[in-house]
Amino acid sequence: MNNVLILLMLVLAALLEVGGDALARTALHAHALPVRIGFFGAAALVLFIYGVAVNLPPWDFGRLLGVYVALFFVVAQLVNLFVFGVRPAPPVMAGGILIVAGGLLMTFWKV
Repeated sequence: MNNVLILLMLVLAALLEVGGDALARTALHAHALPVRIGFFGAAALVLFIYGVAVNLPPWDFGRLLGVYVALFFVVAQLVNLFVFGVRPAPPVMAGGILIVAGGLLMTFWKV
């Protein structure tokens, strides 16, 4: 599997995981029971698809975990901003810079 395909799979996994979490959060704050059930059902389906998508490729997930965590952080902050309207505070941005730097270090440091 080439690096571009791996990166696309990790981005897809991050989008699915963040999306499933966002659906579950929306369900928790919904007032009508049928709406809650619908959002929880959608969250369960999306998180199930995430679990399958992230575990299908034959990669050493431990090695790629740093990249995934960095991608997950970036996607989570984008969803938090554009879906929930919450801007990341300075401590979140500072921590995020460290997370992304760690992901880059694990990706590009060849031993």
